[in-house]
Amino acid sequence: FPAGAAPDLDSALAAAATLPHRVLGPPPLGPLSPAPQAEGRRLGAAASLEECSVPADIVLAPLREALDSCRPVVQKQVCNDIGRRLTILGDVWAQGKLSAPVRKRMSLLVQELQQQHWDTADEIHRSLMVDHVNEVSQWLVGVKRLIAEMRSLPAVETAAAMDGSTEAGPGQEDP
Repeated sequence: FPAGAAPDLDSALAAAATLPHRVLGPPPLGPLSPAPQAEGRRLGAAASLEECSVPADIVLAPLREALDSCRPVVQKQVCNDIGRRLTILGDVWAQGKLSAPVRKRMSLLVQELQQQHWDTADEIHRSLMVDHVNEVSQWLVGVKRLIAEMRSLPAVETAAAMDGSTEAGPGQEDP
């Protein structure tokens, strides 16, 4: 209709008649927001992350062992940088500056490293960097570099470093 002109009733009815008719069903039976069960599951998962009280040494000890296993083959400067960043991680953990989700994911990351699941450890690293960048930016770069260096070590050396053993692997003889 032209601006300012009153709509013509016959034209309005004719226009309405050309519109497709929609059959409306009964109104929805419940809230329009997500299902309460889904919200409960999300809150439950968040609560379990909040309750995460992983001790720092459970995470830091394997990381430091991994760093020690890299020292013979990785440049001293790189190892020193990783070591400095692991010290920062230990400090912020001890000061209670890490959220429960970050502590939990770091625990999972270390478990994946110990099992030599490099891609999974790298995925956890990426998720920490995306979801908690302000909290992890000072030290997570060192963890990323450690993952990369561990990945490049020969498998036998890596296994011995991550489980703390010095036993000969399959196909090797004791000295």
